Amino acid sequence: MQLHELMNPQYSDQPFLLYRKLHALGPLIQAGDHVMISGSHAIIEALLNDRRVGKNYMESVRLRFGDDVAERPVFKGISKMFLVMNPPEHTRLRGLVMKSFSSKEIQLIRDTAIMTANVLVDTFIARGRCDLAKEFAFPFPARIICRMLGVPESDAQAFSNAASTLVKVFDPQITEQDLLSAGEAFTALYNYFSALIMDRQKYAGDDLVSLFLRSENNGDRLQHDEIIANVILLFIAGHETTSNMICNAVLALHDNPMELELLRQNRALIPAAVTECLRYDSSVQMIYRIAQDDIDVQGHIIAQGTRFFLILGAANHDPAVFSAPDVLNIRRREGRALSFGGGIHHCLGYRLALAEMEIALEVLLTRLPEMRLLKSGMERNHRANLRGVSALPVIW
Repeated sequence: MQLHELMNPQYSDQPFLLYRKLHALGPLIQAGDHVMISGSHAIIEALLNDRRVGKNYMESVRLRFGDDVAERPVFKGISKMFLVMNPPEHTRLRGLVMKSFSSKEIQLIRDTAIMTANVLVDTFIARGRCDLAKEFAFPFPARIICRMLGVPESDAQAFSNAASTLVKVFDPQITEQDLLSAGEAFTALYNYFSALIMDRQKYAGDDLVSLFLRSENNGDRLQHDEIIANVILLFIAGHETTSNMICNAVLALHDNPMELELLRQNRALIPAAVTECLRYDSSVQMIYRIAQDDIDVQGHIIAQGTRFFLILGAANHDPAVFSAPDVLNIRRREGRALSFGGGIHHCLGYRLALAEMEIALEVLLTRLPEMRLLKSGMERNHRANLRGVSALPVIW
């Protein structure tokens, strides 16, 4: 199997076909010289938990685009995000940032999230129809992040657009125009948050930027550019991924009306439904790792420098872990989905994402109990690594 086969648009509409193909080809699939693909839950989980397997984002940028492109501000900025780092730099930055994402902090955000979701529904409920992606799922996490940062919600749309443009630099396929647009988006976000940091240094509050400025570990503090890079990361990781999670969950439930009706009758199942929807139709489909040493993974000898393309969606449908994996079952108990990754790079904001999804489903079930999908107007985003929709029309 070759990497380009993962980009086949057919798999956007029928991802289970890809998952079955990967499982049939075996736990580790050769895709080129020192390049491997895996859809195996056991292999992916082992690789994610192996400290000898890490990331080399800037090297991959140089390989894809050349040294000149790697020196552009957008990539220099991304290189300061803890998401793309290995220990010890990753350990230091994640440790300073994660204090702002404790379960206590997320609990404080829930009331804000409930209010935000209801305010969004208020804007379109009288119409009897809306584009759930553009009018609810996209702005919902963006507004919450704005509140966390202490910036006006009126800026949420601009941030959303910039984040959606910037995140394309992580796509396996990207055009030169996409690169230029991503650079412009990064510069705009950098300038905005640079000014915000200078303001918070004078007038600190309880917002996330102020918390980042106060964050300290044995005298070590986040630097100016590190704060900017990781605030931008918050938008990239916490906006479009969550938006897609919400839309994918709504689609999954409406494609499985018996499960949807069960959820309507028993709202206590919402947390379990969220977990199952994330397993059933993951937002983040593919992640990248590299072997930093010769390793033995589940009996497979891997040479140093081998690059791995790990298909999380396939791992979440591995029949060795999940019975009837292609069936949505909100009462499922077995297995642990890898929707948020694993190991030292396990998603830092997973608690926030889960809370946002639970609140989104609760509000939609309560406020729009008769909601129906207009599937003919749905538009898939056709991206290999981030599965979702760009349009999801609904009526009630």
